[in-house]
Amino acid sequence: MHRSISERLWSTAVWALVAFFVINLLAMIGSVVVNSFGTRWFNTWLPTGYTPQWYTLAWNEFGLPSILLVTVEVVGAVVVISGLIGIPTAYAMARRNFPGKQAVMLLFLLPLLVPPITYGIPLATVLYQAHLAGTMWGVILANLVPSVPFVILIMIPFVEQIDSRVEAAARVFGASTGRLFLQILVPLLTPGILAALLLVLVRTIGMFELTFLTAGSTSQTLVVALYYAVFAAGVRPGQSIDAMAVVYMITTLVWLLIALRFVNPTQIVTRAKK
Repeated sequence: MHRSISERLWSTAVWALVAFFVINLLAMIGSVVVNSFGTRWFNTWLPTGYTPQWYTLAWNEFGLPSILLVTVEVVGAVVVISGLIGIPTAYAMARRNFPGKQAVMLLFLLPLLVPPITYGIPLATVLYQAHLAGTMWGVILANLVPSVPFVILIMIPFVEQIDSRVEAAARVFGASTGRLFLQILVPLLTPGILAALLLVLVRTIGMFELTFLTAGSTSQTLVVALYYAVFAAGVRPGQSIDAMAVVYMITTLVWLLIALRFVNPTQIVTRAKK
């Protein structure tokens, strides 16, 4: 059957809106990339010349090697610790019923529902009083506050879809709790674990508020360093800041490509629906 005129108009409008969004997104990213190589760009479609010197300037002036190292350390630590805490907790929440369970679930939801800045300030105050703010561990602890509940809430449905009779059978054959968890449950939960940790990785790379409130001069991640490059005192060439933004985009893309090398989103969704 032929589609009605209204259906065609609606489909055309939707695709036009999608195309408009994609074109604007690519134009914004493209303008940043082009300007990061441009020498001068005034009232013309393209810069009058191109040079890679802005990347060298950003690399040296902003201390990008140390910032990238800090970013990798913070993101890696948050992902690993979130998994070590969140996965066993999700298993306990999925398999056990206890008084106040709903209240505990609500507590897990709060750091995800409340804007980070609202609890970030008192959290930073506590970390400063404990002499942890301004250090690497202070930044890691601050980022764990939303990351651990995030892993727990993602993993609970994956745990619930595993038939408890599988665990009972393993117990009958003498499997200890540790062996049951590592050799049976972890392989079955691998798609969920990878999905949760991938999302934590993306959230931590882009987490500005908590990192900004707790980072010091030697514990800034790339997103905070980019903010300081834009708003700190002093005059800096806009091209060097755009070069730093491109480095941030490339770093995030590399993290995602590495993660997606081991995680297939289609398989995750298919597995979650089973």
